[in-house]
Amino acid sequence: MLVKFDFTDQVVMVTGGSGNLGGAVARAFYAAGARLVVPDRSADRLPAMFPELADAGRHYLVGSTDLSQPEDVTRLVEATLERFGQIDVLVNTVGGYRAGTPPHETGLETWDFMLNLNARTAFLTGRAVIPAMLERGRGKIVNTAARSALAGGANEVAYSASKSMVARITESFAAAYKAKGINVNAIVPGTIDTPQNREAMPKADFGRWVQPESIAQVVLFLASDAASIINGALIPVYGLT
Repeated sequence: MLVKFDFTDQVVMVTGGSGNLGGAVARAFYAAGARLVVPDRSADRLPAMFPELADAGRHYLVGSTDLSQPEDVTRLVEATLERFGQIDVLVNTVGGYRAGTPPHETGLETWDFMLNLNARTAFLTGRAVIPAMLERGRGKIVNTAARSALAGGANEVAYSASKSMVARITESFAAAYKAKGINVNAIVPGTIDTPQNREAMPKADFGRWVQPESIAQVVLFLASDAASIINGALIPVYGLT
């Protein structure tokens, strides 16, 4: 059952919008009336994915933006504030998974890639939007950790470490700004039902996995006024796994 949320005229930035989870989150906020800001590394992927957001006045699709680079993040936030004057919600779904080798066989390239993609982006985007939220005395940040953030697996040291960092980033931001009207929390997905996961695990019971659209509803709740008393929480969204 979908809950009715109202984000009319709130400015919501969704990173990772070209992914399965990010796309579901962006569309859920769109349906709830939000004005969306969606960045992407690709120069031209977003307009084809989100034709409903092509209204250049109400929404803002921003290509050629690498969220692991502070200069790009600064430009993104400054351009958003110039266009809309505020950022009410930041949802970080940008991220990825790379694993499969024991720690002693995990290369530094994989280590750096995971930490940059998952943890560095969460820190940089959160750091960049906080001043505007402090100025208005309100704001919501929802990060995306993972079940692996809570306990490392044998062959996912880099991924697990990067998502653990996301959890600690979430808790630290929450502790720093909860008295300033800013709520910072994270979702903790298990296995998400995506085409990529189905291809990688064809013998799994897909019915036990969690749907991106269901996770999006949890994100909307955490971004809503109903969650104003929740700070620094790591919300499990495991489905039946």
